[in-house]
Amino acid sequence: MNRSRKKHSNYSYSKLADREDFTDEQFQLPPTKIPWKAICLATFLCCVGFVLLLIGSLIITGHIDSQYSDRMWSLIVLGVIMFLPGFYHLRIAYYAFRNFPGYSFDDIPEFE
Repeated sequence: MNRSRKKHSNYSYSKLADREDFTDEQFQLPPTKIPWKAICLATFLCCVGFVLLLIGSLIITGHIDSQYSDRMWSLIVLGVIMFLPGFYHLRIAYYAFRNFPGYSFDDIPEFE
């Protein structure tokens, strides 16, 4: 015996009126805003990270004087930390600009 379900006959239901309140503009996506600040930051990170990686690798190979060899690994680690996110966001921006399927400027975080 299930007593938790009670029938309420005091409610009256009515069908809603058929209305056409929809417009075609509701279902269109707004134009995508290009996040220029984020792209500039990604470019900066990519360039500085590349330069740090280059200097670190030149120290390893001996093209730069060995008196700076104590800075080698810190340059390489910092270069990787800066280069990877910069390159990743620049790649997304490039593919979004070229209209590749699956890529959009909405995938890049904006800075307000």
